[in-house]
Amino acid sequence: MSSSYSLSLLANPPVAAKRAHTLTTQHISRSDHYYWMRDDERQNKAVLEHLQAENDYCDKQLATIKPLREQLFNELKGRIVKDDNTVPVKDGQFWYHSEVRGDDEYARHYRSRSMTATDKQLLLDVNTLAKDCEFYELGEVAISPNENLLAYSEDCEGRRIYTVRFKNIDTAELLADVLENTEGQIVWANDNNTVFYVKKDAQTLLGFQVFRHLLGTPQSDDVLVYEEQDKRFFMGLGKSRDESLVIIDLASTETNDMLVLDANTPNGEFKRLLARADGHEFDVDKLGNTFYIVTNWQAKNFRLMTATMQTIGDKTLWVEHTPHRDDVLLEGVELFTDYIIITERELGQTRFVVVNNGGQRMTLEFDDPCYYAAIAMNPEPDVSHARIYYSSLTTPGSLYQVDLTNGNKTLLKQQQVLGDFSAENYTSERLMVTARDGEKVPVSLVYRTDLFNKDGCNPLLQYGYGAYGITIDPSFSSTTLSLLDRGFVYAIAHIRGSEMLGRQWYEQGKKAYKQNSFNDFIDVTKYLTHHGYAAYDKVFASGGSAGGLLMGAVVNQAPELYLGVGCHVPFLDVLTTMLDESIPLTTNEYDEWGNPNDSFYYDVISRYSPYDNISAQPYPHILVTTGLYDSQVQYWEPMKWVAKLRELKTDNNILVFRTDMDAGHGGASGRFKSLEEKALEMAFFIGLLS
Repeated sequence: MSSSYSLSLLANPPVAAKRAHTLTTQHISRSDHYYWMRDDERQNKAVLEHLQAENDYCDKQLATIKPLREQLFNELKGRIVKDDNTVPVKDGQFWYHSEVRGDDEYARHYRSRSMTATDKQLLLDVNTLAKDCEFYELGEVAISPNENLLAYSEDCEGRRIYTVRFKNIDTAELLADVLENTEGQIVWANDNNTVFYVKKDAQTLLGFQVFRHLLGTPQSDDVLVYEEQDKRFFMGLGKSRDESLVIIDLASTETNDMLVLDANTPNGEFKRLLARADGHEFDVDKLGNTFYIVTNWQAKNFRLMTATMQTIGDKTLWVEHTPHRDDVLLEGVELFTDYIIITERELGQTRFVVVNNGGQRMTLEFDDPCYYAAIAMNPEPDVSHARIYYSSLTTPGSLYQVDLTNGNKTLLKQQQVLGDFSAENYTSERLMVTARDGEKVPVSLVYRTDLFNKDGCNPLLQYGYGAYGITIDPSFSSTTLSLLDRGFVYAIAHIRGSEMLGRQWYEQGKKAYKQNSFNDFIDVTKYLTHHGYAAYDKVFASGGSAGGLLMGAVVNQAPELYLGVGCHVPFLDVLTTMLDESIPLTTNEYDEWGNPNDSFYYDVISRYSPYDNISAQPYPHILVTTGLYDSQVQYWEPMKWVAKLRELKTDNNILVFRTDMDAGHGGASGRFKSLEEKALEMAFFIGLLS
């Protein structure tokens, strides 16, 4: 593969000042010369100047590939349909859909009295809402039960701190009510005059309080109805499927809890649904007189139970609906009046099981070797059909309507890809790679058929995440086509730490077993090069957030395997962060990484923490990106990591660090602006091949 663009190292990258600082825990002292880079207020002049110097250096270092970046950006943008809309979905008396037009970055949201949307009524124009913001994210939109009022939440900084506003739909006038510093969720009581929301802790940024707000009153008069004292728990709000209950959902990494309130009596008291028990993970929904509980009680891979209001509080009185299986992960359930749909995963593949009221079961499966499928929006329970979203590495996103009586699928819409895309030009595979300890690691990969001969000549981009039990299913990406059409193989390594192969797959990639995640990723790379899927000297890797931790660990442990690495909003300073409870989300993470205040986990984390294990050795070419206002992984983690890498690495490879001074954890906002980040990474990789 050749390119008219090339990258070569420029002299004199930014050199960070070293300032003596000692961290002492468990009678162990560590020296951290870059600790000064932490600035919770984002106002320290030296910090901001150094970040700007890194941005300037990044621009200069990558100047030779700027035309390639622009070419790639135009390719990515050129595949996107400028005028597009979602398929209307019925909820109550109205059909709801959104539209994007021309070069608009954001959507307009509408409703109408019919699916044809000939009488559409504008609810929100997000372009107007975002016009004065460098970053904008629309959080949640919630319609009142009488369908007259709209509540919506917005984040203008990227820190996932949302402001809630209210609108009269018919008059299009904003109400005076404004709710600040929220998680973004809004749940209406059935009186159309009361809403519940979660307020964030200003320091930890955890949602920990639920407030009741009465329309027409100031936020200062809002009533605290629940406060969670245990900082391990994330807090969410919802409503039961039959809209009879307002639900407070509490979730830590290994334990769930739930409180409910009759939605018809908003001034009542939230009651715990069942006793909290460490290690009990569950999800509950209700339709009519029946509760459906997806639970790991005596079921590692979960099972489905049912209960009534009288029996829900006592697990021993629950009735088993779908039993636990050692080789099948039960992921969730969607409720309908005459049917339920159970989502299951076996050998990494998703399937849906439709069960009617008579207990008859029908399985919905798909033909691709690897794919992503999920239950789509189905607001109305009293129907005999359901919408399902489907995508694969070669199949653009597709929305199907499934007849629940016979399983017949009708395609409602498939993502249109402009240009010369044809699915027949690409091949996807599912491999099972044997890791060093004998475990079989699933790998999903795709390549352009006419550019691949399995002769060990192709460049490879390998992606991974591997944490929190989050499974990265293989789905279609129009942006990846720009790599495939240049001869790249794209692979997703479904390493331990996800739930791709069930709950045990997650448990074997967390806490004391975290090293398995890194071993799996490295072993997949070795397999793909050894078996001709990629050239040994043309391998790239990419990951973000916890996947950025993966990248940091991998380049410490096996730097020789990778030509270039993309490391995005990365969690790199694991030991320091997990020892500091003042940092947002730290205490919530103990069940994932272990609590290093315990000497056992201190030793575990210290052995792999990317920042603590940088050594004097050659490293790959590395592109690092972050957002100044990231509330999940603080900007100073990659900032410190880059500074220490510059100090210790022994190679002349490129190391660039770019900070979006307006964005948070999710990166740039808008459907086109975010493509610039993708184009940057792809150009970086392609430029290294010249």
